[in-house]
Amino acid sequence: MPKFVYNARCWAPRTYDKLKVSESLLARHLQHCVRLHFSRRAMQSNAVSKYKVSLLCMALCGVMVASSHDAAAFGLQMGDSHEVGCLWPGVQKKSGDQKRATYVNHLLGMSLGAINFANGQVYFRSNQAFTSLPAATQASNGGGRVISLGTGGLYTYLFATYHGYGSEVWYVGNLRGIIMIPFLAGRAYLTSWTLLGVASGAVPDGGVTVMLLGVALGVLALARRFLMR
Repeated sequence: MPKFVYNARCWAPRTYDKLKVSESLLARHLQHCVRLHFSRRAMQSNAVSKYKVSLLCMALCGVMVASSHDAAAFGLQMGDSHEVGCLWPGVQKKSGDQKRATYVNHLLGMSLGAINFANGQVYFRSNQAFTSLPAATQASNGGGRVISLGTGGLYTYLFATYHGYGSEVWYVGNLRGIIMIPFLAGRAYLTSWTLLGVASGAVPDGGVTVMLLGVALGVLALARRFLMR
C-alpha cells in the first residue's frame, strides 16, 4: 500500500508538467500566428499606400498636361478682331457642309457692318477688314472648344454653332497650333464647329484638352475609390 501511494505521487507531477509544456507551446504558436498575420497586413498596407501615391501622381500629371494645353491655346472671342460675322438661326441638324460653305461665302461678299437676309438666314457682317478672304471650299467638322489648326495655312475659316444663338464665323487663316473658342454665347452652348478652306487630306485634331482632362478626372476618380477603402 505505501508503494502504490508513492507511485501515484510521482506520476501526478510528471503529468502536470507535460500539460504545462503543451500549454506553453500552444501559446507561443498562437503568438507567432498573430505576429505573422499583422506583419502581412502591414506589408499589404504599405503596398496599397504606394499604389495610392502612384495613382495620385498620375492624376496630377494629367491635370498639369491638360492645364498646359489650355495655357498655350490662343483664345477666340465673340466680336474680336478675327470675327468675320455671324448668322441666325445658323446651322440646323440637316444642314450639310455645302450649306456651311454657302453661308460663309455670303458673309464674305457683304459690306462691312452690313445686315442681310438670304438662304433662310439673317447675316451680320462684322466691321473687321481682312487682307484676303478666299472662298470657303472643303470642310471638316468637329466638337469641343479646343481645336488644333496644325502648323498653319490649312484652314481659313472657323464656323461654330451655338444652340439657340446662331453661328459665329472667324477668320483663322493667320493662326496655327491650338486655339480655343467660347463654350457659351450668352446662355447658348456650343454644339459643333466646322473648319472651312481645308487643304486636301487634312484632318483637324479637336478636343485634345478635353481628352486629357477626361483621363485625369478618370484617374482621380479611381484614386479616390482606393483612398476610400
